[in-house]
Amino acid sequence: MSASSSSSSPPCPKKMITLKSSDGETFQIEETAALQSKTLKNMIDEDCTSTPIPLRSINGKILAKVVEFCNKHADVGVDAESLRAWDAEFVKVEYTTLFDYILAANFLDIPALLDLGCQTVADMIKGKTPAEINKVFNIRTTFTPEEEEELRRENQWAFE
Repeated sequence: MSASSSSSSPPCPKKMITLKSSDGETFQIEETAALQSKTLKNMIDEDCTSTPIPLRSINGKILAKVVEFCNKHADVGVDAESLRAWDAEFVKVEYTTLFDYILAANFLDIPALLDLGCQTVADMIKGKTPAEINKVFNIRTTFTPEEEEELRRENQWAFE
């Protein structure tokens, strides 16, 4: 046995939190990663983590991505530039998935993910006309051209 191994103490076990999605999938997340969520932090502080935490408004596909995001952002070995590049790839998804990220981030109160999702949506619509925005998000308008013109007049401030 070498001197270095006899003098080092065993690593502390990482506390794991179990999350349960709306469709019954369970996910393990380290407590340090889970603490990015203010909602989960409150549950951890109140010691409500002995059983899986049910997240009835988040499906398994999205919760898996949220856990991935939190794990990546909890990794102390990642430099800021690498994290920005990773974030940019993380949000290269269909807009419906991006909206699900935003809803999950809002529900779990994860500011970094909420900001990233909202900024991505803002970047998607920046400089676009209402018609172009409708096309990007597959929105079908039910207004007649006359109704649209009236709305534009009433809300001229939004077009300045």
